[in-house]
Amino acid sequence: MNRKSGFTFMEILIAMLIISILSGVVGLSLYQWLRRAKVEAARSQIKTFQTALQMYRADQGQLPTQEQGLEALCQAPTSEPVPKQYPPEGYLESRVIPKDPWGNPYVYVIPGRQGEPYEVISYGSDGQEGGNGEAADITSSAL
Repeated sequence: MNRKSGFTFMEILIAMLIISILSGVVGLSLYQWLRRAKVEAARSQIKTFQTALQMYRADQGQLPTQEQGLEALCQAPTSEPVPKQYPPEGYLESRVIPKDPWGNPYVYVIPGRQGEPYEVISYGSDGQEGGNGEAADITSSAL
């Protein structure tokens, strides 16, 4: 008797099907986690801007103008009102304002849309005002 050992074609196909199903489930879970992580990263960055803006106001007696923008937290503004004693290291660790997790610039509005002194906004994954889910706006007035 001559027995051949090994797997049949059907057994290999079944094993590949099981691996494909498991990969799909894990891939979807990772994708959903990544989406939530981007939203949390935007919230965290906006909170950092809020802290830096409060420090700027405490030092300079006023917030940066909308024209000066968030860049006033990294580099001394050159447009009026120019701060008298701007710290050499700025108010953020970075010398440039980071983009939101989707690669879009943060929006700085003064005064805020709901009567706040200022508002920092990320327009979410679509980069446009409004939206739902991952595309929803993330704003300092809601934190």
